[in-house]
Parts: sequence; structure tokens; C-alpha cells
Amino acid sequence: MSGHSGTGGRRALITGITSQDGAYLAALLLDKGYRVTGTLRPGGTPISAAWRLAEMGLTGRVTSVTVDLTDARAVSWLLDDHAPDEIYHLAAHSSVHSSFHVPAETFASNAVSTTNLLEVIRTRHPEARFYHASTSEMFGDAPEVPQRETTLFRPRSPYAVAKVAAHQMTTLYRLAYGLFCVNGILFNHESPLRGPEFVTAKIVRRLVRWQGGAEDAPITLGRLDARRDWGYAGDYVRGMWSMLQAGAPDDYVLASGCTWSVRDFVGLTAQTLGLRLEWRGKGTAETAIDLDSGRTCVTVDAALFRPAEVGELRGDSGLARERLGWSPTVDLPALVAMMVAAEKARQAAASASIKG
Repeated sequence: MSGHSGTGGRRALITGITSQDGAYLAALLLDKGYRVTGTLRPGGTPISAAWRLAEMGLTGRVTSVTVDLTDARAVSWLLDDHAPDEIYHLAAHSSVHSSFHVPAETFASNAVSTTNLLEVIRTRHPEARFYHASTSEMFGDAPEVPQRETTLFRPRSPYAVAKVAAHQMTTLYRLAYGLFCVNGILFNHESPLRGPEFVTAKIVRRLVRWQGGAEDAPITLGRLDARRDWGYAGDYVRGMWSMLQAGAPDDYVLASGCTWSVRDFVGLTAQTLGLRLEWRGKGTAETAIDLDSGRTCVTVDAALFRPAEVGELRGDSGLARERLGWSPTVDLPALVAMMVAAEKARQAAASASIKG
């Protein structure tokens, strides 16, 4: 891999810096000597309340700016003021479930913002390198397993449709204008910093509370058979950075190459916590029973099913391994253990704070 000849003093812009990936990426870039600026959404979380940055020890180490990325003029001012060498566009409406309720907002947040950034790069900052966070959700009901960079997109949600548009626009600007623009097609990646709106964090948080006696109500989940390719966010942001250091721009899949079901994720979390669960029933009547208490721990709620379900999403990251030297270092059982340990520490700290 050949590209930039050193990173000291380089300027990076991260849109969506308070997200899981934004926090891990900011930590990586700061360790490499970058000056990091991150964007905040108007009306969103202020930098002082960004719990992920705080947990990573990054509070006060990054510059923040509030900007509406769907406003082309504001984006122009943003890039003019900060003149980044590298732009990591992570900001997005990222909830598949809620995208069905706000499709227009999702499209604007994901596709229009990307186009605004690309156009300002083209007209005013053509030397900047641009990373766009694509997603495995674009594959949807994929015609092949595993999926790779050449696999046909068959999106099955407004979120995925918007991401396909942003992905294709990024590719177009690379081909039409010779810009250094790349798409990282990242499969599911989790961490202790995952937000509670995601099923993995929901499972970990609720089972930790259940094991500690603070949770009585069963955990409600959607399709237990849904299979995903889960990796560790810290590995994946390393891949993002590697894409912008390459000698030439291209699109890359980052994935573990292994799939697990939601039921498997519940089982791994329970095993880590020492809970003994037994699955009973089928379909929407399926439950998990806590064998030690005899109580129902997990139930299925059809209201949580997607209107249009995707197929098996399993990635082939062979191109990234070959060209970038990238490979994942944390498997799912180890990742679950990390998430459980972090959640137990959070809940213990919260309990101590209340008592103290």
C-alpha cells in the first residue's frame, strides 16, 4: 500500500464524529498525529455531552463545528474554513427501522449531504481525499453469498436506497472528475460504544440488567433467524483510514466473512454472563426461558419485523486484505465479551452514582 508520505500535521474532517465509528476513528487519527475536526448536527448532541468521545478520552482533543450537511452553502463554508486533507463522511440517518417512517428525511440526510460534500470538493478542494461510509444493507436481497464489491445492489429499505444513491454518486465523482473518492462497504460492526437503538447493544444492555436483577420484563426482539456478518468497529475504522492512504482510489468491502443469527448473539451474550437460556417454540411464539429462574427472558414481536427483509449478508473482504493489508482482529465471541464488560462497568458506575 502506497499513498500519503506521512500523516503528521494532516487535517481530517469527520462528519458524525459523536457516532460509534466517529469516536473510534477520531482516536485513531489523533494517535497518528492528525488535527481532527468533527461535525455536529444542528439540534443534536452537543460536544460536551458526547458520551462516546468522553469514554474514549477525547473530550477537548477535537474541534467541533455544527453544520447542516444538506445545506450546500454551509458545506462550502465548512470546507473553506477547515481545509481538510482527508474527509471521512460518516454522518447519516443510520436506522433501518426508522427509515421506513421518514424516507424523505433519510434520503436527504444520506444522499443529498454526500452530494453537497462531493460538489464542494470538486469545485473548491480537489486535492482532498474523501471517504464515504457505504453499508452492506445496500446488497439487500443479494443475488450471491458472500457479497463483494461487484455484487449487484438490491436495497430493501429507504436507508439502503439512500445509501446506494450516495455510493453511486461517490463513484461517479471519482470516474468523472478524477477525485480521490472511495466507498467503504462496511458490514455490521459493533463495539462497547454502540447505541441502544441497535439490536446488539439492546441485547447486551438488557441481559446485563437481567443478570443483575434489575430487569424483570422480557426482551422483545424481531426476527431471531436474521443472519449478519458482525465485526469490531475498531478494526473497521482502521480499514477506513487505509483506504485513503492507498496509491489509487477504489471501493472496498470490510467484513469478517462469518455470519451469526440474532438468536446466536443472544446465546453468546447469555453465555458470557453465565445465564442458562433454553429456546422454546417457533416463529413469533418462540421464547427463551431463563432456566435458573424459570421466567421468560426473550420474546418475539412481529411489529419489529422489517417490512422488507434482506437475505443473508456475508462479506468477502478479499480485495481489502490483498491491497490494503487489512484483516479483522476480533471475532464475535470476543466482541460480545468486550461489550458485556463495558456495559457492566457502566451500570455499576450508574448504580454507585445513585447511591452516592
